[in-house]
Amino acid sequence: MSSGAASGRRTTNGGTRRLRPSPKEDPVRRLSRLIGTSSAVLALLASTAFAYPNPGHVTGDVVVHDPTMIRTSTGYVLYSTHGYLEARTSTDRIAFSRAGSAFRTPPSWWRTYSSGNDPWAPDISQHGGRYLLYYAVSSFGSNHSAIGLATSSTGQPGSWTDQGVVYATTTSSDHNAIDPNLLVDSSGRWWLSFGSHWTGIRMIRLDPSTGKRLPGDGTLHHLATRPDAPRAVEAPHIVRHGDHYYLFASYDQCCAGTSSTYKVKVGRSTSPTGPYVDRSGRSMLSGGGTPVLETHGRIIGPGGQSIMQDVDGDLLVYHYYDGAANGTPKLGINLLGWDSDGWPYVY
Repeated sequence: MSSGAASGRRTTNGGTRRLRPSPKEDPVRRLSRLIGTSSAVLALLASTAFAYPNPGHVTGDVVVHDPTMIRTSTGYVLYSTHGYLEARTSTDRIAFSRAGSAFRTPPSWWRTYSSGNDPWAPDISQHGGRYLLYYAVSSFGSNHSAIGLATSSTGQPGSWTDQGVVYATTTSSDHNAIDPNLLVDSSGRWWLSFGSHWTGIRMIRLDPSTGKRLPGDGTLHHLATRPDAPRAVEAPHIVRHGDHYYLFASYDQCCAGTSSTYKVKVGRSTSPTGPYVDRSGRSMLSGGGTPVLETHGRIIGPGGQSIMQDVDGDLLVYHYYDGAANGTPKLGINLLGWDSDGWPYVY
């Protein structure tokens, strides 16, 4: 999204003017209506790294890692890593306030995977009248990890009921059970993608009635990896657009402040289980991936992304390290467009 789409601003030739939403009109719809730049021009600009847009303007409590966001009947709810899954709320997608955490107390099983009871990388969605929150419990640099599931009728902080472990890995596994993402495909089948380093991104099929692994289906699909050590690809998020499924993932080094080299890349497939290839046709199992968002200016190491559909289009929600604030991790939100060949770009 140009700085304007999340911020209520439009930038022209370096100048910025505030767009004041009408009190009678949904501010998100108004922001969308006021963005008049053609998608073709935006796609052309986004094709070069120097043209990556800054995040839309957000205010309030915006120091986050691995954000996931949804719009409920009462406004936006955003969850992120740490603090029993930190929660923030917003009525306009601009001003965010801390609102406690998803959990009031940690489930006892967390201790098996994290001595600090520190959950990571939540993924929120709504299906069949209930909200689902997948998340990871682990420790840094370890693949002794587990993915948990919690459910809620409202999606609000403190309302979640933990459903236990969905999938786990051990130190003898060749992959890592963190960074989960739920996909419901065009046939109504449920899939969970996840992974970090080791052999990259994996996927299992889920039972829609439980949100857990489908009984009798032990297939572990392989979606993406890197041929070069340390095989740094993680944080998958898959969406369907047109005739394709798009796998967004974070590449390279996270969590190092201004030294972070994180970036978002994408590949696509006609099947949810792959094979996923980038724009040049290179497989994501061979290190392929078309850049979507990289370091530019003070926006360092963007990643940990999720995709959200909103009234004004698709959103890329992510964290970055602010080079103007000593590398503090902050919330980034951009609109996500699709060019004439079906490839995504941020604006």
